[in-house]
Amino acid sequence: MYCDKCKSNIATVHIVKVVNGVKQEFNLCQDCAKESKEVDLSDSLSFHNSFSFQNILSGLMDYFDQSQRTSTAREESCPTCGTTYGEFKKTGVLGCHNCYKYFNSVIMPVVRRVQGNVEHMGKIPVRAGKDILGKRKLTHLKEELQKAILMEEYERAAELRDQIRELQKSEGEI
Repeated sequence: MYCDKCKSNIATVHIVKVVNGVKQEFNLCQDCAKESKEVDLSDSLSFHNSFSFQNILSGLMDYFDQSQRTSTAREESCPTCGTTYGEFKKTGVLGCHNCYKYFNSVIMPVVRRVQGNVEHMGKIPVRAGKDILGKRKLTHLKEELQKAILMEEYERAAELRDQIRELQKSEGEI
């Protein structure tokens, strides 16, 4: 399809304009679209517009960011790759796997609030499903055991301890 304006170049931009219920369609080449008063492509072709992922992430980091540790983390850089917190906020990309450990105290609260959890809770592969479910159940039982001990529910704690031992024995961990 050729450009509706110059009729020589291939149309790469399709514009639909609806005014007072009247629909107009334009097929323009890149050059004619840039010159057209019908559309301003400067923002839509740019990856740095106001709704970019980096700007949203940066705003979230600022919003959730209120501790003293955060302000010192901003000035420091990852000992492995040298990425700073400011660079991460600006680009939305960490430099290496150690950045996750180094900036953990700053990143994890935001991840927890945005995603609801810091651990993947999606589908489980069929082959590894039994192992993963067993580990999740074991982790859950250990958490319940800690809660029971804190609440001084020693009989419940003993039951949970026995369940944990039984599960570990069946999985061959003991």
